[in-house]
Amino acid sequence: MTRQAPQASKLPGLPPEYRLVAYDCLGSTNEEAKRLARDEGAEHGTLVWAGRQEAGRGRRGRPWSSPEGNVYASIILRPKCSTATAAQLSFAAAGALADALQPLLPEAVCCCKWPNDVLIDDRKVAGILLESETDGSGGLEWLVLGIGINVQHYPADAEFPATSLCNEGSRINQPGPVLVRFFQAFSTWYDVWLKEGFDRIREGWLQTARGIGGPVTVRLEKRTLAGSFADLDGDGALLLELPSGERMRITAGDVFFPDLASSSLPGTPSQTD
Repeated sequence: MTRQAPQASKLPGLPPEYRLVAYDCLGSTNEEAKRLARDEGAEHGTLVWAGRQEAGRGRRGRPWSSPEGNVYASIILRPKCSTATAAQLSFAAAGALADALQPLLPEAVCCCKWPNDVLIDDRKVAGILLESETDGSGGLEWLVLGIGINVQHYPADAEFPATSLCNEGSRINQPGPVLVRFFQAFSTWYDVWLKEGFDRIREGWLQTARGIGGPVTVRLEKRTLAGSFADLDGDGALLLELPSGERMRITAGDVFFPDLASSSLPGTPSQTD
C-alpha cells in the first residue's frame, strides 16, 4: 500500500514528548507505526499522522472508511509493563477522546462505548485500535495506539449509527487542531495511568460510559447475549448481568443498545471498532 515520504510538519500545541511524522497518504497509520517501531526502533512518543488512508482498518480487521478531512493517527508507546496491562490504555484513550471532544459540542453528549468507541448522542464519532509486539522474553516491546476521528465525514451506511464533528456543529472542523486536542488530553490520561494505575482510569471512563446499569446486547464470536451492563471489572472486562442474575465477564465482543433500533439487530456487528 501507499507510503509516501513524510512531510516536514509541525502541529502547534502538540505535547513536546511526541515526535510527529506526517504523511499525505498511507495505507494504514497503524501499519506504518508498527514498521517504524519494529524495523527502525522508533522511540516512545513517535506519532504517525496521515491525511487519508487507503487501507484503514479497525478491530478484527474491519475496514475503516478514511477520506481526507478526518483524523487518522497512531502513536508508538513503550511502557514498561505486560501486554495485558498495556491493553488498559484503550480506556485511557477513550476517556481522553471524550475529554477532548465534549467541549467542542456543548449541545451534545459525548460518551464512551465499551470497549473502544466514542459516541456523540449515541452515534459513533471515533474508534481506537491497539496492536503490540513482545520481545524475546515475552515482555512488551512496543504498543501502537491508533485512533480514527470523524471530523468532516462519516459513513452514512454504517451498521452502528455514525456521525462527524462537523455534522454535530463542532466549533473546530479541521483534523490538525482536533488531533492536538486529543493528544493534549491523552498525555494527561497516560500520566495518570503511569502514576496511579488502572483504578483511576476506570473511574474516569465510567463517568462517561454509555449503558452502565442499562440493557445491552453483547455479540460474541459464536453467540449473542442479552442482559444489563452491571460494571467494568478491574481489568477492563464488561460485567454482564444475565436475566438469571448470573454475572459474566466479557473480554471481547460488540455491544449494542436495545433502545437504538439500528444497532440492536440480532447478530449485527457494529461499524468498525
